[in-house]
Amino acid sequence: MELRTSHSPLIVYLDVKSPYAFVSVKPTLELERRLGLQFDWRPYTLDIPSYLGSAKKDKGTVVESSGRSPLIWNAIRYAYMDARRYAEQQGYVLKGTEKIWDSSLANMGILFVNLYHRHQIPDYLEAVFPPFWRRELDIEDCEVVKHCLERAGVNSSGFDEFILGEGKRLHDDILSQRFDTGIYGVPTYVLNGDVFFGREHLPYIQWALSGKQGNAPDVQNELNP
Repeated sequence: MELRTSHSPLIVYLDVKSPYAFVSVKPTLELERRLGLQFDWRPYTLDIPSYLGSAKKDKGTVVESSGRSPLIWNAIRYAYMDARRYAEQQGYVLKGTEKIWDSSLANMGILFVNLYHRHQIPDYLEAVFPPFWRRELDIEDCEVVKHCLERAGVNSSGFDEFILGEGKRLHDDILSQRFDTGIYGVPTYVLNGDVFFGREHLPYIQWALSGKQGNAPDVQNELNP
């Protein structure tokens, strides 16, 4: 898979366990709807322990921690506080996670829907992101992910085979190329081969996809009305 190439006008990289990816979903779907386009939605499973250390909580209390200095803990708390502001503006609940999840199955669900049930992308993202951030979803359980697919109107009968074959290959291919391709986190957007990291670039992306009429917008957090 070419990470910067697609038949769609925009590639969107997400990870279900990223709070910043979560708050980017709604405005990105709105942009897609507004422009009447179909974006190419792809997973990017973050390896959080490799750069932020690991931890596990029990009822809000840290019971395990490795590789996390007080400065890293402060940065993580701020990240959740920052993302929570935008989640609340969108009508969502965003609770900090109790552990670092393996989101690969739920992320392969994004691939599965994008490839074979494209019109159900909004429904699948809504079925998986909000309940996960309410702490209601075990995204490491394949049956739970399949239930999310079914809730989104997707026939999940081929998902077991997908995650062992094509889905795993494509998922792992993204991870093996991501740094060499210049993609380091989520949400990441790829427009005409150019990489944009963060939902604050959506106004510029909207301007570019609309024919670049008028002056380019400055970086901001909401789409221009």
